[in-house]
Amino acid sequence: MRTHAIVLVLLLFLMSCKSNLERSDAYGNFEAIEVIVSPEAQGKLVQFSLEEGQNLRAGEIVGLIDTTDLTLKREQLVASRQAVLSGIASNEAQIMVQQQQKENLMIDKVRIEKMLRDSAATQKQMDDINGSINLVDKQIESLKTQRSYILDQARAIDAQIAQVQESIRKCHLVNPVKGTVLTKYAEEGEVTSFGQPLYKIANIDTLELKVYISGAQLPAVKLGQKVEVLVDKDATTNRKLEGTVSWISSQAEFTPKIIQTKEERVNLVYAMKVLVPNDGTLKIGMPGEINF
Repeated sequence: MRTHAIVLVLLLFLMSCKSNLERSDAYGNFEAIEVIVSPEAQGKLVQFSLEEGQNLRAGEIVGLIDTTDLTLKREQLVASRQAVLSGIASNEAQIMVQQQQKENLMIDKVRIEKMLRDSAATQKQMDDINGSINLVDKQIESLKTQRSYILDQARAIDAQIAQVQESIRKCHLVNPVKGTVLTKYAEEGEVTSFGQPLYKIANIDTLELKVYISGAQLPAVKLGQKVEVLVDKDATTNRKLEGTVSWISSQAEFTPKIIQTKEERVNLVYAMKVLVPNDGTLKIGMPGEINF
């Protein structure tokens, strides 16, 4: 019995030594780039039916803010533009009348010039016809100025229509990135406003395992390097995955308090991120380990 006890103690000692030898090179937690989506408009959410866990495509329409007031304003502006542009036809008709009048005056001027050479007309008649022509020219110039003013008004209304149209576009809620909805903050029928969070989304097809390595380990890793990633399979065993080093901090920092013992927490370390393809089992916040 005593011999068996000694053997058991030796086995436990060897297992303890083996466990110490199998300690991973670094520890950390899985992260994802999370995007909190907020509206660029304010109003009632007349459509917003996405759910947590739903996968969305980038550019997908996920909701709509009430556009009734904006649509009515756009229609009003369109009507105003048509009313303003209706003055163009009237203005052009007036210009044509004045141009025709000028043509008639020019014919009279030629006739008076011929009569003046034959002493059949006076200089006053010539001065009068020249004065009438100058007056018509000024009237034509005035009408052209009015036409330019009308077009400026129309362009100003066009800018207002474009602004309203942009506001209507912003009422259509467009998902910015491909990913999975993590958290939903609003419901259909609620009133939202600029910058108010609607939902949080992240692409979890690939997660980042953020770990911390010591200065002594730093020369052993480089960007693009393949590393072994370990995650818990059950209470006693791990599952092995492959990851790629995507980022290494250029500055040292103190080890986060969640890492290992007090002695290790006071050491300077370097943060590092490892990209790990997600087979569906990895979750944000899950612990992980790596070996170089």
